[in-house]
Amino acid sequence: MKIKSILIGVLILALTISGCAAKAERESQTSMDSADYYGMEEAPAMEAPAPAESFSMDNSKTTGGLALTETEVTQMVIMNADLSIAVDDPAESLAAIQKMATEMGGFTVSSNLYKTQTISGKEVPEAYVTIRVPAEDLDEALEKIKALTGDPEDYVLSETISGQDVTQEYTDLQSRLRNLEEADAKLSEFYEKATETEDALAIYNQKMQVTEQIEVLKGQIQYYEQAAAKSAISIHIQAKETIAPVTVAGWKPSGVARDALQALIDFGKGLVNVLIWVGVLILPILVVIGLPIYFFVRWLVRRNRRAQLNRPQATVPVHSKDSSSSGKPPLPPM
Repeated sequence: MKIKSILIGVLILALTISGCAAKAERESQTSMDSADYYGMEEAPAMEAPAPAESFSMDNSKTTGGLALTETEVTQMVIMNADLSIAVDDPAESLAAIQKMATEMGGFTVSSNLYKTQTISGKEVPEAYVTIRVPAEDLDEALEKIKALTGDPEDYVLSETISGQDVTQEYTDLQSRLRNLEEADAKLSEFYEKATETEDALAIYNQKMQVTEQIEVLKGQIQYYEQAAAKSAISIHIQAKETIAPVTVAGWKPSGVARDALQALIDFGKGLVNVLIWVGVLILPILVVIGLPIYFFVRWLVRRNRRAQLNRPQATVPVHSKDSSSSGKPPLPPM
C-alpha cells in the first residue's frame, strides 16, 4: 500500500506541474495508463487532462469584457485614470464625486479632506479621493468630474489615462485552475477508494494542498475580473485660490515675467534664424566668390612688390667739402 501512496503522490505532482505549464499543455497532451507504467494491476488508471481547447467555460458571471470560448479569447484590459482639478469648494466637489460614483454603480475606495494655505496665508480645503466606476462609464465619469471645475480648459490641471492588458495572465490562471480542479476531483476518488488509514491520510494531505492552491488562484482571478470591470479614478482636488496668480495693486508679476520670457524666446528665434541664413546662404557665397577675389588681390600686391624690388635705382655723385665750398670743379688727379 505504501507504493500505492507514492504512485498517487507522483500523479498529483504531475498534474500540478502540468497546470503551471499551461501553454505546453494546450499544445500537446499525452494520455498515460498509470498502472501499466508502474506494472501494478491494482493501481487505478488516470488519464491525462484533455487539451485546453476541449474545455468550454460559462462566462456569464465574468466581468471586464472577457469571454473564453473554445477557439477565441478576447482581451481583458484594466483601465485607470488620474486627474487633478481646481474648484471653488473642494469639500463640496468631493461629496459630489462620491455621490456620482455611487449613482453609476461604483464606490469610493478612499478619500482625504484637509486644509492647506494659499500664498497669501489663507487656509483653504484640499482633497484626494479614489473611486471605482464601471469600465464602460469611465469617459462619462471623467467628463462629469471635469465639469465640476466650471471651466475645464483652465482648471483641469492634469489628466492621465492608463491601460494594462492582463489577458495572458488571466488565461493562464484559468488554465491552472482547471488542472488543479481536475486533480482535486481525482484525489476525492482516491480518498473514497482508500481502505488503509495511511493511504487515506496521505491523500487527504495532498487534497488540502491542492485546495489551498485553488483558493489562491480563484482570488487572483477575482481580482483581475473586478479590476477590469470597474476602473479606478484618482482625483486631486484643489481650491482655485491656491493656483490664482499673485497681484499687487492690479499689477501681475507673473504676467510681466511671462511677457519677458516670450520676448527672450522671440529674440532667440530671430538670432537662430539669422545664423541659419548666414550658414546656409551667405557663407557659401563668400567662399565661392570671395576666396578667388582675395587670392587675386593678394597676387597683385606681391607682383607690385617684386617689380619695385627689381627696378634699378639712379646714383648721385658725391662732392668734397672744399670744392663745394669754393664753387670750382675738382682738379684731375696728377
